Parts: sequence; structure tokens; C-alpha cells
Amino acid sequence: MTASSFPPTSEAESSPASSAGARLSEADLLARFFRALGDPTRLRLLSLLSERERTVTELVEAVGAPQGRISTHLGCLRWCGLVTARREGRQMIYAITDPRVRTLLGTADAMLRDYAAGVASCGVIR
Repeated sequence: MTASSFPPTSEAESSPASSAGARLSEADLLARFFRALGDPTRLRLLSLLSERERTVTELVEAVGAPQGRISTHLGCLRWCGLVTARREGRQMIYAITDPRVRTLLGTADAMLRDYAAGVASCGVIR
């Protein structure tokens, strides 16, 4: 793993106003935001973390995926600023960064109830 693949360590590095964000149009940046949410494993992790803070071990058990895959997805979510991590002894504890993530997940769930058939049958989105 290269140094550039690690999550940013400061708010300035991860903000949309950063140099990478400044090169993207608002629509492109929003599309990237939704791509961060567009993976079933990441959505499952966010859903679990919206209930309470959890350790990597708890997340691995709940999702049923290998630890390496969970860590990769958590790294993506940290990089995007959606989750935070803190060390307690030998454990990493993950949490939702912003309560609006819970709101967004709830809104998406409510909308899906109305649009599930169309989303499921869409031939463009795979």
C-alpha cells in the first residue's frame, strides 16, 4: 500500500476544497460521493455503524466478509470522511463521523421502498 492510498490525516486534506476536489466539477464530486456509498459492503458497514460504534472484529463478524476486505472498505469510508477510527488498546473502534450519514441512509431506504422495482430492473446500472 502506498502512502497516497492512506486516508488523509487532516480535514484540509480531505475537504472538497482540496486540490483534487478543486479540479472536479460539483457534479463530478457529488458522483464520487455517491460512488463511495455505491458498494453493498460499504453500505452494510455504514448501516451497522449507524446503530453504534463497533470494532473491526464486530464488523467482520456482522458482515461475514474477510478482515482484509472490511479494512479496505473502512479505509475508503475514512478517506471520504464518513467514518472515524480511534484506537483503544489493540482494537480499532469505528464510528459514523456525521449524523447526516444516518439521515441519508434513512432517506435512501424510504425512497427505495417507492422505487425498488425500477432500480432492480434498470438495465444501465449494474
